[in-house]
Amino acid sequence: MWLWIVGVLLWGYAVGCLHGSVVAQKISGVNLKETGVKNAGASNATIVLGKKFGALVAVIDISKGAGAVLLVHYFAENAGFSEAFLALLLFLTAAAAVIGHNFPFYMNFNGGKGTATIIGVLLAIDWQIGLIGFALFVVVALITDFLVFGVLMLYVTLIAMAVLADGYWPVVIATLLFAIAIWKHLENFQRMKERSEKRVSMVFRKNKTKN
Repeated sequence: MWLWIVGVLLWGYAVGCLHGSVVAQKISGVNLKETGVKNAGASNATIVLGKKFGALVAVIDISKGAGAVLLVHYFAENAGFSEAFLALLLFLTAAAAVIGHNFPFYMNFNGGKGTATIIGVLLAIDWQIGLIGFALFVVVALITDFLVFGVLMLYVTLIAMAVLADGYWPVVIATLLFAIAIWKHLENFQRMKERSEKRVSMVFRKNKTKN
């Protein structure tokens, strides 16, 4: 069983390192790590390059999160593991994929913030609850006008999924991911304090004018 645990961690991290921002850079010639809010994620791609590039990066990063978890689910389920061990493997894969996105080795372990990737893993673990989490993400982000509050709803949804899963390890893993998300977004909270954080409405107004 330890081979499975090590295997899914390596698999999830490797898939997580496949950044949509790298594809966007190849197409546009713009390094998202050097412009905008200097983040290799869909939100910065939207800010810097517009909604089309933002959507491209989001689709790639959502797909990699979902794909990593779904493949592990397929093989682990056919292996006949208990529900508790299957849940552990899925949450480990999810965590590794998000960590791979956030801390890719070829970006000096400073990548994105995992938003699109966590959406993908939520949909892969339980698509119905995942859709609820995505709806919360959108609604809270629009109501507060700050993306970071919507993002936190995604991790609250993951914790809810973990509580419903068998065993206590999923709760531990989901809570650790929530803590990492808070840490990765400290700069956003600091910009909010300084009144320099970009609002959701401003980003889409800017891109509407640009397009």
